[in-house]
Amino acid sequence: QVQLVESGGGLVQPGGSLRLSCAVSGGTLDYYAIAWFRQGPGKEREGVACIRGSDGATFYGDSVKGRFTIARGTAQNTVVLEMTALRPEDTSVYVCAAEFAGYGSSWYSLEAYKYNYWGQGTQVTVSS
Repeated sequence: QVQLVESGGGLVQPGGSLRLSCAVSGGTLDYYAIAWFRQGPGKEREGVACIRGSDGATFYGDSVKGRFTIARGTAQNTVVLEMTALRPEDTSVYVCAAEFAGYGSSWYSLEAYKYNYWGQGTQVTVSS
């Protein structure tokens, strides 16, 4: 079965940077879409970024475009989220999710209900 484990969360000052990692096991990344979601206080769960395993295409939520980058990590079977120019409103639990898409698929989504595999999350706090 597919399992996801996040790491890299912590406390960072506004304007700073942080790198989150999602380690994926139990499946081949080429067959999956991997996405990051977050849910801050009083807000609905928000799709942050998605990478499509079939072709490496990436997709971003409007609030993080130009600041966050999702990519395959240097370690095998990992996906990283590079976060820059962090703001206090970025404070949230960040969760990695995966959905089977099939090889060569054009599928992607930033909607949480479409994902079946979820990690436990890692806390990111942006504060001075």
